[in-house]
Amino acid sequence: MEAEPIRTPLYDTHAALGARMVPFAGYAMPIQYPAGIRAEHAAVRSSAGLFDVSHMGEFTVRGPQAAEFVQYLTVNDVSSVAVGQAQYSAFCNEEGRILDDLLIYRFEDRFMLVVNAGNRAKDWSWVTEHAAHFDAELSDDSDGVALIAVQGPATEAILDPVTDIDLGAVGYYRFAEGTVGGASGVISRTGYTGEDGFELYVRAAEAEAVWKAVSDAGEAFELQPAGLGARDSLRLEMGYALYGNDLDEEHTALESGLGWIVKLQAGDFIGRDALAAEKARGVRRRLTGIRLTARGFPRPGYPIVHAGEDVGTVTSGVASPSLGEGIALGYLPAEAAGPGTEVGVRIRNRVIPAITQRPPFYTGGSIRR
Repeated sequence: MEAEPIRTPLYDTHAALGARMVPFAGYAMPIQYPAGIRAEHAAVRSSAGLFDVSHMGEFTVRGPQAAEFVQYLTVNDVSSVAVGQAQYSAFCNEEGRILDDLLIYRFEDRFMLVVNAGNRAKDWSWVTEHAAHFDAELSDDSDGVALIAVQGPATEAILDPVTDIDLGAVGYYRFAEGTVGGASGVISRTGYTGEDGFELYVRAAEAEAVWKAVSDAGEAFELQPAGLGARDSLRLEMGYALYGNDLDEEHTALESGLGWIVKLQAGDFIGRDALAAEKARGVRRRLTGIRLTARGFPRPGYPIVHAGEDVGTVTSGVASPSLGEGIALGYLPAEAAGPGTEVGVRIRNRVIPAITQRPPFYTGGSIRR
């Protein structure tokens, strides 16, 4: 019998707001609120949206060899990360295939690894399995942490009255420890929407109070609660990959367009030899951006056509609310993956013309780099 979805600390808040709840990665999550996905999407692009992402997992790594251990586990160069900085990275297996993508936060005395909810158990097993040869202490703190994301051009103005830190001094992919809505936590200038924004890590017991404080502060800015539906359309407009759709154990980090975070020169890590060999011979397929040039909704699983042949499938797709056209990601043979290649997406036995494009599809965001 299928297990009952886990409720985040904000479940009752979502219910009171009239959210439509769905199972996602083992959790009961809001997919949309009464205003609807398009309104939530537009709010994030024009002002701000408020997301519950408490389903994400948080692992802590401490000890004399914490840095060496995290370096060995992940493909990016952890030695380049300063205290107070976050880094995007990935776990790969020995074949260079992606087990998960994650964020790494470097504190003075520890690292925090933020992993995808659906991979939490698998990731924890992987991390603990490889810890034996390092002097490092591990803890899975996920159940005690709530994560609230505030995204949009008005985010800094909304949060400024309810936090005790100088938000303007927190750069992109940087973080600070302070209070928000009276609760102690970590305030990080990261996000998944292409807009300026912050992610707030607070104790689970204080999540409702923080959500209310931010909601109240955002009323003058027409802050909207936003669910998984808007989160998906926003991230896809930026070409950000989603694990389980665009990233998985069937594809390597280089095939998945993550070559920019694979630092072969940074020392040994799991999967390094396989990725070095793949880079030397060239990849056979690539995760590619696709923009429809005629009306259509490119849903996941639809065939991608090139030169009259089915050559791939859509991994993520949406009718872009901001652009008014269909956009998608999918794996194509390397020879068909270059920008500007004419392709098509088969929708209900009709091939809709499209063109490959290097993401982002949407370039009008407020994100500060």
